Amino acid sequence: MINNIRNFCIIAHIDHGKSTLADRLLEFTNTLSQRQMSEQVLDDMDLERERGITIKSHAIQMKYNHNGEEYTLNLIDTPGHVDFSYEVSRSIAACEGALLVVDSTQGIQAQTISNLWLAIENDLTIIPVLNKMDLASAMAEEVSDQIIDLIGCKKEDIIPASGKSGMGVEQILNAIVEQVPAPKGDANAPLQALVFDSVFNSYRGIVGYIRVFNGRMRKGDKVKFFSNNREYNAEEVGILELDLIAKGSLEAGDVGYIISGIKTSSEVNVGDTITSAENPCEAAIAGFEKVKPMVYAGIYPIDADDYEELRAGIEKLQLNDASLTFEPESSAALGFGFRCGFLGLLHMEIIQERLSREFNLEVITTVPNVNYKIHTTKGEIVDVYNPSGLPEPNYIDFIEEPFIKASVITKSDYIGQIINLCIGKRGELKGQTYLSTDRVELNFELPLGEVVFDFYDRLKSISKGYASFDYHYSGFKPAKLVKLEILLNGDSVDALSTLTHFDNAYTLGRRMCEKLKELIPRQQFDIAIQAAIGSKIIARETVKAVRKDVTAKCYGGDISRKRKLLEKQKAGKKRMRQIGNVEVPQSAFLAVLKID
Repeated sequence: MINNIRNFCIIAHIDHGKSTLADRLLEFTNTLSQRQMSEQVLDDMDLERERGITIKSHAIQMKYNHNGEEYTLNLIDTPGHVDFSYEVSRSIAACEGALLVVDSTQGIQAQTISNLWLAIENDLTIIPVLNKMDLASAMAEEVSDQIIDLIGCKKEDIIPASGKSGMGVEQILNAIVEQVPAPKGDANAPLQALVFDSVFNSYRGIVGYIRVFNGRMRKGDKVKFFSNNREYNAEEVGILELDLIAKGSLEAGDVGYIISGIKTSSEVNVGDTITSAENPCEAAIAGFEKVKPMVYAGIYPIDADDYEELRAGIEKLQLNDASLTFEPESSAALGFGFRCGFLGLLHMEIIQERLSREFNLEVITTVPNVNYKIHTTKGEIVDVYNPSGLPEPNYIDFIEEPFIKASVITKSDYIGQIINLCIGKRGELKGQTYLSTDRVELNFELPLGEVVFDFYDRLKSISKGYASFDYHYSGFKPAKLVKLEILLNGDSVDALSTLTHFDNAYTLGRRMCEKLKELIPRQQFDIAIQAAIGSKIIARETVKAVRKDVTAKCYGGDISRKRKLLEKQKAGKKRMRQIGNVEVPQSAFLAVLKID
C-alpha cells in the first residue's frame, strides 16, 4: 500500500548523534533483535566507528504500528561531511521527509544548514529534533531559538530526544507517520527509479540501491540505465533490511535494491535513472551529474615491489566508490605510482587509511593539487592535474584555477582571526550574518587550491574547534600562478614541484629549501638546494660536504705542501660531484609535504 509508506532521511552535522539515533529507531521498531544490535549499526566500516562519521550512506526498512495500522518506514542514512554532498543530495531526492537532528550542546553547524537547504529545495517535510537532551551541558532554550529562526517552526514542533537513552524516539516515529506525506507515484506508469547508492558484492557484482518513483520493477525484467543507455536483466530485486531480502517486484514508492550482474562500478552512477527497456519513461529524474574529483594527488608505494598490489587495492576500493579516479604516472624521485582524484581532503585521507588497513600497503601521497585550466598562446585550453604537466612559461597565456563559495559558522569571539586566515589564503569576504547574539555565519570566496592544504586544521585550531566549514564549487577564475621547482645540484625533483600563487612563491620556496637542508644527509660533496621559478632561482641553501682532514699528516714545513693536498682533494670532490647523485630520503618528502 503506497499510502502506508514513509521515506525519510536524517540531516545532521558530523558527531551530532545521527547514527546513534538511527540505532534507537531500529531498536524501537524491533527491526533488529538485541543479538543483532551493535553501536552505530548502520556504520559498518571500522573507520566510520572510530571517527564517529558516516562515510557511505545506508538504507534500511522498518515496520511500525501506529493507531492499529502497519506502516513501512524507509530510513535512507546520509553522510554528513561536505566531501560527500552530491551523495547527500541524491539521498534527499529519494525521500519525502527529513529529520533535522541538532546537537543541543553545540547548536546549528554549517553542514546542517547546507544539507537543510538541499532538503527544502526538494520540498521535504522537515521534523526538527533536539538531540543529546540528557546531557547536563544541553542548551535547550538557546538551540531551540536557533532552529525556530532557521526553519520558522513553532517551539512545540521541536522534539526533545536522546539517541543514547532513547528519549523521544516514539514521538519521532509518530511525527514521521503523521507529518511526512506518503510517496506520490503511479504503479501503472512506465518504470522510473532513482539510484541513490551502490555497493560491490564480490559474488553478485554491483548492488544498486534504488527508490522507485513510478511503475513497477519485477524480477527478470529488462531495464535500461539513462546515463549510458545500457540494458541489463534485473536478476534480483528486493528490500533493504540489515541484509538484502529478495522480493518478486518493487512498486512506486518503494525503496529497495537491484542486482543485474554488473561488474564495474562506473556503469552504475549515483543519481542515474533506471527505466524499462520495453516501455521507457519519457524523462530522467532531474539532478543527475557525473561526480567530478576536486582534489588530485599522486599515490606511490614506499616499496617499489608493491606497485601491482597498490593497483589491485585501488581497483578494489573503486568498486565500492565510483568517485575515486586513478591513472598510472611515474616520477623520477618516487618511481611508479598513480595520480588519483578525490572528492576532497577527507575522502583522500580515508582512501589512504583504507589502503593501509585493508591491503597492508604503506604509501606516500604527494602534495594535493586541484585541476587548473591552462590557456596557451595558440588559443588552446589544457587541463593540468599535476605541476609536472605544465607547459613551458613562454607557451602560457594565462592560467585559471577553481574557486569555491565557503560558509563558516563560528562564535563571534573568533571572527577577526578567521577573516585573517581566509584573507591570508587569498579569500574575499562576501558577507556575514548573525544567527544569534554570539553565532555568526561568514561567507567567503576562496581558491580551492589554498583550502586543500591545511586550511581546515588551522580553522579548527583558531576557533578552538567551534567553527564549522562547508563549501561548494563556484567555477574557474584567472590567477597569477607560477610553477615552483626544487633543484638538487641543478636537477629538478618532480615530486616536490608545486603550482603556487606568485605572491606566496618566495616564502614557500625559502621554507622548502630550509626544510630540505635539515633533512638531506651530508655527502662527500656540497649539495646545492635551490627553489626556482622558470630559470630564475629565488632561494638557495647548501648542505656542506663531509670533509676528511687531508692535511693532518703535515706538521710544520712549507704551506705549499698543504695547499697541494687541498687542491688534490678539491679536484676529487669536483669529479665526485659530477657523477654522484643525491638521494632524497622518504622522511624528507613526507616532511616537506607537511610544511604548513
